[in-house]
Amino acid sequence: MPPRWVTEFFSYETAKSVVVKSWVVGAVNRGVQLLILAYFIGWVFLHEKAYQVRDTVIESSVVTKVKGIGRYAGRVLDTADYVTPHQGTSVFVVVTKQILTENQSQGVCPESEAEYQCTADRDCWGKSPTTGSGVLTGRCVPYNRTLRTCEIRGWCPTEVDTIDVPVMLEAENFTLFIKNSIRFPLFGFEKANLPPPGSGGQLGRCRFHPEQQPLCPILRLGDVVRLAGQDFPTLAATVRPPRPHGTRVSHLCPRHGPRPAVPTSLCRHARYYRWQDGTEHRTLTKAFGIRFDVLVYGNAGKFGIVPTLINTVAAFTSIGVGTVLCDIILLNFLKGAEHYKARKFEEVPEAGVAVPPPSPTACPLRALGGCSRDKQSADSGTFSLGL
Repeated sequence: MPPRWVTEFFSYETAKSVVVKSWVVGAVNRGVQLLILAYFIGWVFLHEKAYQVRDTVIESSVVTKVKGIGRYAGRVLDTADYVTPHQGTSVFVVVTKQILTENQSQGVCPESEAEYQCTADRDCWGKSPTTGSGVLTGRCVPYNRTLRTCEIRGWCPTEVDTIDVPVMLEAENFTLFIKNSIRFPLFGFEKANLPPPGSGGQLGRCRFHPEQQPLCPILRLGDVVRLAGQDFPTLAATVRPPRPHGTRVSHLCPRHGPRPAVPTSLCRHARYYRWQDGTEHRTLTKAFGIRFDVLVYGNAGKFGIVPTLINTVAAFTSIGVGTVLCDIILLNFLKGAEHYKARKFEEVPEAGVAVPPPSPTACPLRALGGCSRDKQSADSGTFSLGL
């Protein structure tokens, strides 16, 4: 006689079909199946579009152009004056406020920062050798009739950035043109946000609107700021850490829309020139403006037989969860659980062993619920239990 573990190892289990006539178990079984089926149809297939092959690698080319004329500090400014860096890039700043320090040249002059005020030369000793404007010489010199500050060597006169300057509010009506071309390499799909050829007149008259004209590539700066939940005059005069303003691509058609934050930016730049005597001079500009980062993102989908079959098989397989749940209820919670176990699990000896055949109407000694309601199909081998 072989050991028991050997016999158990070489045993075989096969499914046995048992029909349980119970309204509670039947309702739970159909309810779970309907929930699983609704999840796969509503969420997996319709919402997530699991029947598609997805391509999330997007190739994009962005060209921007700002148009508008503004007045600032008695001067008329065009795009070359208030857009930095040059036109055409996907990241740019529209300058709305600036502080000019003109006719600077190399030399010595008093520092304008308040922390370098002094009364004697010794007050300029022991400090950092450099300031925001130049290198300290160690001398205390008059700044004006009543104030003395430490002398520096560098570009003079030094910048005074504590003064109040106006904001170029005309920038609110400037327009931003965004030309965007996208490509999904997996499908070889290409598309641009410009209308078909021959409609140039209509393109020049349109203005972006999130509902009425969502495909128009021309945006009014004031509308961009408003849609981002900001006030243009306040934003134009405020300096914040930079955050991006984005564009979006939706449904394979380029669309545009601002993100919840449009930042302001601060930068300094200088223009150099020489006088007739050969001395070098410059005009230093401290510019405040709104920074735009044009971001392009998106994905594309196409029907594929492989993901469709995979998710369909997963849906039908998951429906079997209802059977597992019903078995747990029958085996542990319902009245007559032992009777169900006796019918569901049965050990059959090997074919050569003589065992008296059980009567189709025989009732186990410890069966619960009686045998008067038990039926056995003669053609399919399926048991029907009434609980």
